Amino acid sequence: MNSAPVRKIIHVDMDAFYASVEQRDNPDLRGRPLAVGGSAARGVVAAASYEARTFGVHSAMPSVTAKRKCPDLIFVPPRFDVYRQVSQQIREIFAEYTPLIEPLSLDEAYLDVTENLKGMEIATEIALEIRAKIKAVTGLNASAGISYNKFLAKMASDLNKPNGQAVITPKNGPGFVEALPVKKFHGVGPATAERMKRHGIETGLDLKTKSLAFLQQHFGKSGLYFYGIARGIDERQVRPDRIRKSVGAEDTFVEDIDDLERATLELQPLAAKVWRYCEAQDISGKTVTVKIKYSDFTQATRSRTAVQPVANVSEMIDIASVLLATVYPFKRPVRLLGLTLSSLTNDQFARDAEQPQLDLD
Repeated sequence: MNSAPVRKIIHVDMDAFYASVEQRDNPDLRGRPLAVGGSAARGVVAAASYEARTFGVHSAMPSVTAKRKCPDLIFVPPRFDVYRQVSQQIREIFAEYTPLIEPLSLDEAYLDVTENLKGMEIATEIALEIRAKIKAVTGLNASAGISYNKFLAKMASDLNKPNGQAVITPKNGPGFVEALPVKKFHGVGPATAERMKRHGIETGLDLKTKSLAFLQQHFGKSGLYFYGIARGIDERQVRPDRIRKSVGAEDTFVEDIDDLERATLELQPLAAKVWRYCEAQDISGKTVTVKIKYSDFTQATRSRTAVQPVANVSEMIDIASVLLATVYPFKRPVRLLGLTLSSLTNDQFARDAEQPQLDLD
């Protein structure tokens, strides 16, 4: 692989964004464990304050689990219109420095400031200015990571959270990756980390010792990505105009699942992840697809297309649950579940529409 040209990438990540907005707007919530999301049995935590995180509460966690971990947890319904307004304020600040802005969600984005509108040479100073302006305009704290590629900028933004920043230089990048446990890599989930462990890969250095052929054999199309980041190389560009035809999430389980109730519960964090992106982009979709991969690596998909866009995360979970039930009893234990929303649209969410007619593909 060829080394990427030296760039200056900033990853800005708001600290507990949804929860922080709620605490900003309601002083009675400050300093208290707070979860944004529904408290009902089918509810999912969209965001958790740092006070709640000390109890192990985190985003995409089922609300019943969160309440069990933190009995004093306060649930606040999300106000996505407000979050979008604040996010727009933040993006206007970004635009003062560079047109190369790649939003990942309402609360985080990559910025390429290699050639910036302020003519500033030091990216760490740009990040400091941006964070200070965000605080002045919104009253909220942001953290930032600065590096020469997207992967390391993303990793750096977590190093001094909350309300801090860190830089990983080209000189230090490869060494930083070598010492890092792979389970902390952005893009390596728990199931992938467990698979890597079975192959003797627990650190970036372990990953670096594996050949490209080995990684592609065992991790498919992700093998090339893993081969690069093990060496501190990530050639992905900051892309301000990404056009997506679908939004999806999937999870490979450490242990196969043969129980419908447990499998249905696993759909909730997938739906929360998909819906969070949709809210960030102010989009929805009409087609919900569930992918089921069995222990023998065969797979099945089930889809439903509605007349109106999906209105909320609960509706997505309900549709996905019905789809999953159509393949039960499972012909084999399930090793992976995926959930995708497609037929994307910017039309106003049909929150008050009548229950749509659904067609099984």
